[in-house]
Amino acid sequence: MEIRKRNGESVPFQQEKIFNAMKKAFDGQGKEIGGREMDEILATVLDNLSVTVPLTVERVQDEVERTLMERGHYEVAKAYILYREKRSALRRVRHTIARTVGDDSLDEVLRRIQMDFTEEIYSLAALQMKFESFCRPGMTEDERAEALTKAAVELTTAEAPKWEFIAARLLNHSFRCRNAQEWEGRGIGDLYGRLRYLTDKGLYGDYILAHYTHEEIAMAEDFLCPERDELFTYSGLDLLLKRYVIQSRSRVPLETPQEMFLGIALHLAMNEGTDRMGWVKRFYDMLSRMEVTMATPTMSNARKPHHQLSSCFVDTVPDSLDGIYRSLDNFAKVSKFGGGMGMYFGKVRAAGSTIRGFQGAAGGVIRWIRLVNDTAVAVDQLGMRQGAVAVYLDAWHRDLPEFLQLRTNNGDDRMKAHDVFPAVCYPDLFWRLTEENIDAPWHLMCPHEILTVKGYALEDYWGTEWEKRYLDCVNDPRIEKRSVTVKDIVRLVLRSAVETGTPFAFNRDSVNRMNPNGHTGMIYCSNLCTEIAQNMAPIEHISTEVHTENGDTVVVTATRPGEFVVCNLASLSLGNLPVEDEAYMERTVETAIRALDNVIDLNFYPLEYARLTNQKYRSIGLGVSGYHHMLAKRGIRWESDEHLAFTDAVFELINYAAVKADTALAREKGRYALFEGSDWQTGAYFEKRGYTSEKWRALAKTVAVQGMRNAYLLAVAPTSSTSILSGTSAGIDPIMKKFFLEEKKGSMLPRVAPELSMDTWWCYKAAHQIDQSWSVRAAGLRQRHIDQAQSMNLYITNDYSMRQVLRLYLEAWRAGVKTIYYVRSKALEVEACESCSS
Repeated sequence: MEIRKRNGESVPFQQEKIFNAMKKAFDGQGKEIGGREMDEILATVLDNLSVTVPLTVERVQDEVERTLMERGHYEVAKAYILYREKRSALRRVRHTIARTVGDDSLDEVLRRIQMDFTEEIYSLAALQMKFESFCRPGMTEDERAEALTKAAVELTTAEAPKWEFIAARLLNHSFRCRNAQEWEGRGIGDLYGRLRYLTDKGLYGDYILAHYTHEEIAMAEDFLCPERDELFTYSGLDLLLKRYVIQSRSRVPLETPQEMFLGIALHLAMNEGTDRMGWVKRFYDMLSRMEVTMATPTMSNARKPHHQLSSCFVDTVPDSLDGIYRSLDNFAKVSKFGGGMGMYFGKVRAAGSTIRGFQGAAGGVIRWIRLVNDTAVAVDQLGMRQGAVAVYLDAWHRDLPEFLQLRTNNGDDRMKAHDVFPAVCYPDLFWRLTEENIDAPWHLMCPHEILTVKGYALEDYWGTEWEKRYLDCVNDPRIEKRSVTVKDIVRLVLRSAVETGTPFAFNRDSVNRMNPNGHTGMIYCSNLCTEIAQNMAPIEHISTEVHTENGDTVVVTATRPGEFVVCNLASLSLGNLPVEDEAYMERTVETAIRALDNVIDLNFYPLEYARLTNQKYRSIGLGVSGYHHMLAKRGIRWESDEHLAFTDAVFELINYAAVKADTALAREKGRYALFEGSDWQTGAYFEKRGYTSEKWRALAKTVAVQGMRNAYLLAVAPTSSTSILSGTSAGIDPIMKKFFLEEKKGSMLPRVAPELSMDTWWCYKAAHQIDQSWSVRAAGLRQRHIDQAQSMNLYITNDYSMRQVLRLYLEAWRAGVKTIYYVRSKALEVEACESCSS
């Protein structure tokens, strides 16, 4: 028997639906009814319906009401009637909205919204009222659909935060309709056909179809879960559709969000062996469930012809004209393909130093940094955004006072560089003197003069060896000093930090002390977002020779590649993961580590120097986002000992899972080239971090035998963009506000704390209201488990004194925190770096 629905569609009749509806009616009135009586009522209804042709939904409901009344269940019948009326009202508002938009298929989307958002505050009647206020005569269907989405966006408030999910569903429906029309117009229906078309148009990398058969692509298409689009917030989906999915050259999106995730997975699993499709599915699942996000370059460029997948690069600028311009050229090439850059200027001679013996000829680092600044502006990534670079200088460099005024509003504009981000590399001695005797003398010197006079580069040492040589230089009258007090430098640092948010802080001794690969080099500085800490070495010129090739004269320049750092990033979305489930976390971390390791071999490198270093160390950076989200959904307040204990446990679990996964990968695919003699191999890595439990000791023994696949594993980036995509909080930062509206290009985007509700409300304390010492203490606990560094911001208000800010720097240094990113004053708006957003 069939039944005709209200839309005219005929479907098989299911008597259990009648039974369930009556049961709900009795339960709603708190009335118990025996199974036998229910069977009798149902039998009566069915018997009376058997003579009805055609059978309709309304006829069934009428018969249920009549039978209930006949058997004396008046209150239940009344409730059933009211329920029918409520459902009718819900249908009417759906039909009205769909009819007004002019899209009948919208009715099903609205029905799902009514099912999933049952609170009165999410009534579609409110949406209809807001929508109708936006409607104007003559609007097209697309304009009306956009107005409907806008209505849901504007209904989003701190009290009704889930409207951002409703808005996302409406946006996604409009997008799906347009996307389907695009492909129908091209006569293409399946995924393979779409990939073939995109490849032929030069929008998709031809390597995907070269590696996968038609059958494998069909299998991959079965992995797609369109229902996972419902995980998006409006802001996340809007960002993804505008910036991440593949678009035609006329800016028309040509892939769905789920196809984007699958395309990335296909790329990352391309070189896997016998279980390649199994890894495609695992990569797709972790991305589409928003449990792991890859870095912005990977999300944007994987599957595309120009697949530059790395986020950040770090270069050591040599003290030579050729070397400096080579570094500028390197930065331009990195920036061209969307990478952020860290540049260490600690080897470049200071202003007034000698050039070829001529006294006072050197212009110093500021002039070169201004060229870096202009390069950042000029190489603007196809007009999308300008290049981004952090420039690092040692706390003892003679140009430091001018360097600390690069972005401030006072001083000579000819010495400014407002588009770079300055950072200072501090030795332990500086902070120790700051703490014990801030009026102590501090001597600023030129690295070139030290090398000339002493025969060694002071910046090539750290810890007690650096201190010994620093004092040796201080006591050598042949080396010119610019002597100030520690207090003088501290004042300049704090004034710039409060005014501009910079300089970033790099605690060089803390970094090198915990460097697992200190046996092969040292770390001079970090990257643009201060989370990378890897061995560095400058590129060296070897020779220039003239050859004849094929009858032509060619000039060949040979260079020693040094160690040009490049890192590939991803982030665990802690707010979306069951962090207490050790097995689930280990599987997720294993999947992410494997994906990152694959990036190394699949990447397009803008520079050969970067490729060589990446293949030698195979460095990766697994980080996190959703840190505050994770705490709030568990009822943990930021300013609490519970927070500190929880973060210590979570990050130890992440580190254990990462090391375990990486050594297993080494057994399968081979260890990185410089493993022998590393802290991984000697066990010093585990000893330095106090990993003494039986579990850790067993893992240390396994690592010593099997090796490690990757020299560096963990680095916590800011994740400003990718955290929006996954609907969680950024990096390890506290939220800025529980709710606010952000204006972008004339439209309003709601920013809502993840899973904001009465349960999480009081656990979401805004960043500037938090006692920052809790953030510093948490960073210190996390740092023990992170082999590289973390993008940790300090949030201050105008009420902070300079002494209070200094106290936070000292507390971070004592806690072993390796780097400090921005000092974000409440009166200061600082653009978050997106090049490292993982």
